[in-house]
Amino acid sequence: MLDHIDTSLIDWSRAQFALTAIYHWIFVPLTLGLAVIMGIMETVYYRTKDVFWKRTAQFWMKLFGINFAVGVATGLILEFEFGTNWSNYSWFVGDIFGAPLAIEGILAFFMEATFIAVMFFGWDKVSRRFHLASTWLTGIGATLSAWWILVANAWMQNPVGMRFNPDTARNEMVDFLAVATSPMAVNKFFHAVLSGWVLGAVFVVGVGCWYLWKKRESRFAISSIRVGACVGLAAAVLSAWTGDGSAYQVAQKQPMKLAAMEGLYEGEKGAGLVALGILNPDKQTSDDGERPFLFRMEIPKMLSLLAERKADAFVPGINDLLQGGYTLQDGSVALSAQEKITRGKAAISAFADYRMAKESGDERLAEESARVLEENMPYFGYGYIKDVNELVPDVPLTFYMFRIMVVLGGYFILFFALVLFFAYKKNLARAHWLQWVAMWTIPLGYLAGQAGWVVAECGRQPWTIQDMLPTCAAISKLEVGSVQTTFFLFLILFTIMLVAEVRIMLKAIRKGPELS
Repeated sequence: MLDHIDTSLIDWSRAQFALTAIYHWIFVPLTLGLAVIMGIMETVYYRTKDVFWKRTAQFWMKLFGINFAVGVATGLILEFEFGTNWSNYSWFVGDIFGAPLAIEGILAFFMEATFIAVMFFGWDKVSRRFHLASTWLTGIGATLSAWWILVANAWMQNPVGMRFNPDTARNEMVDFLAVATSPMAVNKFFHAVLSGWVLGAVFVVGVGCWYLWKKRESRFAISSIRVGACVGLAAAVLSAWTGDGSAYQVAQKQPMKLAAMEGLYEGEKGAGLVALGILNPDKQTSDDGERPFLFRMEIPKMLSLLAERKADAFVPGINDLLQGGYTLQDGSVALSAQEKITRGKAAISAFADYRMAKESGDERLAEESARVLEENMPYFGYGYIKDVNELVPDVPLTFYMFRIMVVLGGYFILFFALVLFFAYKKNLARAHWLQWVAMWTIPLGYLAGQAGWVVAECGRQPWTIQDMLPTCAAISKLEVGSVQTTFFLFLILFTIMLVAEVRIMLKAIRKGPELS
């Protein structure tokens, strides 16, 4: 059915979208984090009327504005790519996926655009109370933008609240609340936003420590560091909690992703969580002769506890998910991947028969085909899979990126706690080693966020929409050369934008806050 599709077109289309998403996520989390921190600083100014806090908030607002502008540009390109590179996807689920994107554009974006103007230009034109409200509403607008984008992404991970209409060949929304408030969406939203707060806090603490390192603006630096570290510690702790909720949702809705995250090939009861491990590069699916790890240290029963909330629960591995036969929570027996592929092909065939029957006016055949289609629709996407091994994501990439994210999450908790201890109990201005650590922690904040998205997106391959539409069936019919050309054009463009943003921000930081 899809033999005519050039696999390099799929790879280049994925690469272009990944490139845009990676660059976009460089700017988004810092926007979310700085919005909260500058809001707190202006609130202190409003309550104390101390002009120092006004100038402090204005400094971080300047960096927020620089970052925000570039983030908007990359975000617009990202949304356009759904239509240019993934037109089959957009047609198939546009009625559902388009709704949160439209709300994001109409409500959140215009909310940000309105109040950000007041925030930057209204200091002497509106009351202090109204200006404070505008600052917080700018941050709320940015957060609402993230909410609707993450709702759309969560729906791709766990499609709910929809029905396939064979007459239009599209999935249509039947329950907006199910889409907007699914557990996957709620957990993803809080985890992603909190990670942005962590990055914003890391950024503020790191920049503040640079001023201490240079022996400049000590009061500004210490005050900023205290606010940033308080926000960062709270966000890092809450991020760990929401991460647990996200992992539970993955276990329930995307068990293959969980198995890849843990390098788990053979399922077991009371499965342990791998704390540290080195995967065996020679390990292949269903290869019983090779052990999956060269080295590993695990926490006994922890994976079962996290995945099923029971210490002795069975957690399926990669081979179990491919071979089926194990008992699910509802008492039914899991289908094998090959059985799902067979049922998926039956769904695709029934859909074709339905369309043909409708055109010929054969209502009996149309009714029978619709029944077969509805029975097998949950496996529709599997009908495009040629080899069961395509259902296994890149295990090493998912495994190691997950651990980078988790290890850095634990590091941030310790880091912020240590910074707060020195900021309140010791003399942070003399702790040059901690200032150096804080400055080098800034890139780690970006790394943690990117690692999380690699796990989320690469871990669900080959699916564009989980179990419903693989990437091979979602792409547009384009020339490979055109995708390659635009890939490198975007790479150059985004890199120039990033370099320009960094240079402007560094210039603003070197100039320092206008506290006089």
